[in-house]
Amino acid sequence: MAKVKEINPFLVNSYISKEYFCDRNNELNILLRNVQSNVNTTLISPRRLGKTGLIFRFFELLREGSDYGTVYVDIYSSRNLADFIKLLTAAIINRFPERTPVGKRFLKLIKGLRPTFSFDAITGTPQVQFSYQSESDKEYTLLQLLTFINEQPKPVVVALDEFQQIAHYPEKNVEAILRTYTQQFNNVCFIFSGSRRHTLMDIFANAKRPFYSSTRFMNLEAIERGAYRNFIREKFEQGKRTIDDESIDYVLEWTKGYTFYTQSLCNRLFSYRKINLDTVKTECLALLKENEPVYLQYRNLMTSKQWDFLLALAKEESVLQIYSKEFLLKHQLGTPSSIRRLLHSLLEKEMVLEAISSTGSNYSVYDVFLMRWMQRTY
Repeated sequence: MAKVKEINPFLVNSYISKEYFCDRNNELNILLRNVQSNVNTTLISPRRLGKTGLIFRFFELLREGSDYGTVYVDIYSSRNLADFIKLLTAAIINRFPERTPVGKRFLKLIKGLRPTFSFDAITGTPQVQFSYQSESDKEYTLLQLLTFINEQPKPVVVALDEFQQIAHYPEKNVEAILRTYTQQFNNVCFIFSGSRRHTLMDIFANAKRPFYSSTRFMNLEAIERGAYRNFIREKFEQGKRTIDDESIDYVLEWTKGYTFYTQSLCNRLFSYRKINLDTVKTECLALLKENEPVYLQYRNLMTSKQWDFLLALAKEESVLQIYSKEFLLKHQLGTPSSIRRLLHSLLEKEMVLEAISSTGSNYSVYDVFLMRWMQRTY
């Protein structure tokens, strides 16, 4: 009999099931309350903190109760409204395959919208392209898609991931169109999620924008340390591995408890049967060595002043008073006005992370592994 392949429980780029998902019970409850109250949610999270995994876990939770349908759309690759419609169509097809009754009805609908069908050369998934004679054709097609979702026998939750992309579309009325359409439906609830805080806040909290005051905000933070510590210990024990508390604490501190980085390191450690602090440190160094060519490329793409500023943040780990005389003099960074320009540029490039709290804005290197590499190298 063939040996069953062991699953590494520390998933990095995928979601399998709740068995491999850590905590987030409070966030799941908030999302559930919003959906049950028919309130849309704006979910804001830095990259690599587990935003998409949370959405998938929430959708799994909804499907367990059989009371809701779900549609997930990642619009990160979209450049315009036509791309948005294409991705939404693909997401509906993926959720409701042609062989199902709902899928058959959807196929009948889109055949009336002059589509061109094709298949992805790599995944084999169906793709649909529409032909438009005018901008009003796009709006009509979008309305038909959303109306179809709204007419399902049970409520549907639609997650539009990386929603900040719509702010960069050449069509300047997309927000107004989507706001108008979403207001019309009482059988669809939306989760607008993304990683660009400033853009999303401008879309949803600016009184001059169509989506103003139309959602409840949720800001995702790192998983609570105690819960993550228990999860890590449990998964190693279930895999018949041993790891001591000191090693787990080092992992969480070194990765700052950020989901992607913690999962990546634990994924590597799972190849050992017995893990101690030396094992963890060895894998930390190996991980940084593997990524070093990428970090050197970052350096080559930045100006020397940008790199020096990023290095200063790495050495401090986080900085609250970014324009303080003490910080600027300590790292010989120049004047507050020059730092303001550097900071704006690096925030746009997502090389610097801004965390906003009641005490102000806290700045750090966005990529935790890059920060650790800089601390070690310089």
